[in-house]
Amino acid sequence: MKEKILRAVVEEIQESGMRFTVDDVTKRLGISKKTIYEHFVSKEEIIQTVIDQVLVETDQKTNEIMDNLSLTFIEKIKQLMVVLPEYYQIYDRPVLEGLKRYYPEQWQKINDSVEEDWLDIEELLKEAMNHGEVVQTYSVVIIMRLLREAFDTTFDQSFFYKNNITVNQALTEIVDLVLYGMIPDNKR
Repeated sequence: MKEKILRAVVEEIQESGMRFTVDDVTKRLGISKKTIYEHFVSKEEIIQTVIDQVLVETDQKTNEIMDNLSLTFIEKIKQLMVVLPEYYQIYDRPVLEGLKRYYPEQWQKINDSVEEDWLDIEELLKEAMNHGEVVQTYSVVIIMRLLREAFDTTFDQSFFYKNNITVNQALTEIVDLVLYGMIPDNKR
């Protein structure tokens, strides 16, 4: 039941943002408030649980990629940039803005995690340059800015939905466009 509640909350967040109510969740699931409060103390705890699950899942996937010695630096960068947690709907600009406004501690957790991931990607990029997987004619700062800006476009999930593109497909295409323009022909 706890997982059903969390899934329903994510659906409510996707439809209504952070202004959803526990009543909205009860209606969606056809259960009573009492049932929800048997599993969670408050709406805040539900949101915290969703965020914590997203971050734990993302960290696990990130660590698996970083520790995988069979991947090249570029493959690691690509895979890191397309890591999607089960509740990826949280990574939508209006949702994040609502989270920042109404639940700043939860937003800060997400922001800190994303910043850590960018540091990992920057280190991988430097290593890729040192090993000849990426041409060294471009500044790391410029490449990182380009990657971040490209990645930030995925926070506008409504654009992708309107154009029949999944978030995963969008991430993959964006990363391919950015990365493979930087790689020497003999490394493709």
